[in-house]
Amino acid sequence: MDIEDFSANRGPRLRALIPFGVFLVFYMGLSIASGDFYRVPMTVAFLVASASALVLNHKASLRSKIDLFAHGMGDINIMTMCLIFVLAGAFAETARRMGAVDSTIQIALSFIPPDLMLCGLFVVACFISLAIGTSVGTIVALTPIALGVTQTLGISGGLCLGAVVGGSMFGDNLSMISDTTIAATRTQGIEMREKFTANLHIAAPAAVVTVILYLILSHAGAAVAVKPLNLKMVLDVIPYLCVLVLALTGLNVMALLMLGTLLAGVIGIVNGSFSFWEFLAAAGVGARSMADTLIVALLAGGLLKVIRYNGGIEYLMRKIERLVRGRRSCEFGIALLVGVVNIFTANNTVAIVIAGPIAKDLAKRYDVTPARSASILDTTSCIVQGMIPYGAQILSAVGLAGAAAVSASEVMKFLCYPYALALCLLASILFFRGNRNRSCGTS
Repeated sequence: MDIEDFSANRGPRLRALIPFGVFLVFYMGLSIASGDFYRVPMTVAFLVASASALVLNHKASLRSKIDLFAHGMGDINIMTMCLIFVLAGAFAETARRMGAVDSTIQIALSFIPPDLMLCGLFVVACFISLAIGTSVGTIVALTPIALGVTQTLGISGGLCLGAVVGGSMFGDNLSMISDTTIAATRTQGIEMREKFTANLHIAAPAAVVTVILYLILSHAGAAVAVKPLNLKMVLDVIPYLCVLVLALTGLNVMALLMLGTLLAGVIGIVNGSFSFWEFLAAAGVGARSMADTLIVALLAGGLLKVIRYNGGIEYLMRKIERLVRGRRSCEFGIALLVGVVNIFTANNTVAIVIAGPIAKDLAKRYDVTPARSASILDTTSCIVQGMIPYGAQILSAVGLAGAAAVSASEVMKFLCYPYALALCLLASILFFRGNRNRSCGTS
């Protein structure tokens, strides 16, 4: 029997969730056995889970189940998300090649007094991650400077790296070109500006609290050596500033990223950072660097389509609804859902892609606005991702520390921002009084 109506759903079935279990057992089991959560490729884990999904529903032919899976992969939100990922990769790599990251770091550090260096590291990490949209990239760029500050100030390496990791998660949560922002906005069907505004009400207070904590923990030391400011550095940061400002005006994100890439290319050619052909090569490398993320997004879209058709999402929704009594408990449910998935996958973008469609359904049923659900998804995933010791962020910071021998537990002790963000999110859910979901026809 062939599946003819891809928009239909079967009745709620627990067995339809088996692919989720296969994914978790395969990924978590092998990761724990190997002692390395990045030894098992996420793409392979999704392929295994997808294969198990196609085995279910014996009444349907394999061909029609594959067609259903492909229909999920080709969902307009998934494909749009993939296109944005490609453009974001091209922009990020082009801007990096023309020196924007290095110039941003040098400009920021030029204005930080020695006695505020610890607090400054956090602020610089916030700004850089907000500009370049990647927490790991920010950590890679700033960790060597943080280690230098450690030696200069004679304070714990975990304290400095904690400031860098925390600041990097600030931008990961808010940046217009962050994978998590793209995933959260596309799965909830909203513009980036809406999610940014909703997120800022949670992230800003957490950042202020973190700055105060680091001011208390800071003490005087010698200045970190920086290069003298010049016109090239100022020009280098223009693409980042343009992307941030234009995004806030509501410019279409694809047009925004194409404009940012073109601007970075022109500036890079003019200042001699690369030739025209090297500009094209950088854009190509950046686009290809998103390959793994694209594959995971496509496979996740197909997997969720099959699970939804077989009744798995409906079954999960009914179970969650037993715990949900209104808007507040719905928001807690969304946060819990994406947080648990993030713990198992150690990837906040993947967690949002998986939990996003379910969160959207819950939000519609309980009058939670799309901007609010997107904000909770992104914020929760960034909190969890920034805190787990086997996440790419802490692993990168500890790995780059090298001879400094900073342990993950030392970094976790001083992750002021993720902890403050968690408290602010909790307070927001408990006391938030926003507009009801207009899509539900309520005021």
